[in-house]
Amino acid sequence: MKILVVGGGGREHAIIRKLKENPTVETIYALPGNGGIAADAVCVPIGAKDIEGMVQFACKEKIDYAVVAPDDPLALGAVDALNAEGIPCFGPDKKAAVIESSKVFSKDLMKKYGIPTAAYEVFTAADDALAYVKTCKIPVVIKADGLALGKGVIIAMSREEAVSAVESMMLQHVFGDSGSRVVIEEYLEGPEVSVLSFTDGKTLVPMVSSMDHKRALDGDKGLNTGGMGTIAPNPFYTKEVAAECMEKIFLPTIRAMAAEGRPFKGCLYFGLMLTKEGPKVIEYNCRFGDPETQVVLPLLKTDLLTIMQAVTNETLSETQVEFSDGACCCVVMASNGYPGNYEKGFPITIPAQVQEQVYVAGAALKDGCLVTNGGRVLGVTAAADTLREAVDAAYANVEQIHFDGAMYRHDIGHRALEV
Repeated sequence: MKILVVGGGGREHAIIRKLKENPTVETIYALPGNGGIAADAVCVPIGAKDIEGMVQFACKEKIDYAVVAPDDPLALGAVDALNAEGIPCFGPDKKAAVIESSKVFSKDLMKKYGIPTAAYEVFTAADDALAYVKTCKIPVVIKADGLALGKGVIIAMSREEAVSAVESMMLQHVFGDSGSRVVIEEYLEGPEVSVLSFTDGKTLVPMVSSMDHKRALDGDKGLNTGGMGTIAPNPFYTKEVAAECMEKIFLPTIRAMAAEGRPFKGCLYFGLMLTKEGPKVIEYNCRFGDPETQVVLPLLKTDLLTIMQAVTNETLSETQVEFSDGACCCVVMASNGYPGNYEKGFPITIPAQVQEQVYVAGAALKDGCLVTNGGRVLGVTAAADTLREAVDAAYANVEQIHFDGAMYRHDIGHRALEV
């Protein structure tokens, strides 16, 4: 089989590595891929948002199956365009991807179908939003309506921060058109949990739970990032919590999307907050999370391509999906200055003995050598029988890797180990 994977980050590297385990897979093409993915797939310099180029390539190469991983091409209708040419895909169509591409849509969906989430208000005029944050309860959460590379959410701990957040989104347009509408919602407290799930629009199978670490610095300090590391499973996500989430959140969401004429097929990500009142949805993503994928897929025992094809063919109920009982940890090694300004082009040294445990996110090949080419550069992982062993092994791997200006958190998994 010829497989096409759209995207070029650590998440895509993890997906490609897992797909390679299927013996029927002959060639995997990555659009555009990156310097590290090039070791596992044929990288093609077509951007993930170049839908026309993607479809032309897929037709020319007679691609048997495509996996559209990032949010942007899903929201732009990449799956619709590939399906129109008879190429089966893993990922939601444009109508279903709106569950992530519009936070207003997702909040209104939850309200309409009684899915627990934070109370919220929607604003299209900056003056109205500013007037609201000057009197609302603080802390408060301000979200740009559209996609913003995972950075369109600001948790304002003071009124000044809330005003600044609204001004940056609605007046300064730091997220472009994504900030023309904002959702302002109550600040929820409790442990956060990420749950990725396979769904064919009727059946939903949750994956192993995980815990992301969004802040740039140790102790959950510093700016919000795309994610500085993850662990799986999340110890706060007990069997009792899982059962409640399935009954009150997961299945109702799938049914709600079907009822709206937007059946969701692919990977639906639930960002949850375990509050004193019970689990509530913080956000939906219409795709695999990053870096959650890097700790969830190493624990998957069932063949990934088989599951993905079952999702496409709507036969997920007939497919057994198994995960190992172990644990996994991912530590993100980033460029100094991330998520702000950073330099690129520094050579990366990864010893051969740890290469299979490293997912490459922001790196390029220069004269045959891997060099830094992004904010988040590497996801350094380790799987083990226990979380303690996985965390220790991941950091042992980190210590063997080098590039100038490497920065990473030293406390990934520490909160989970205290449970």
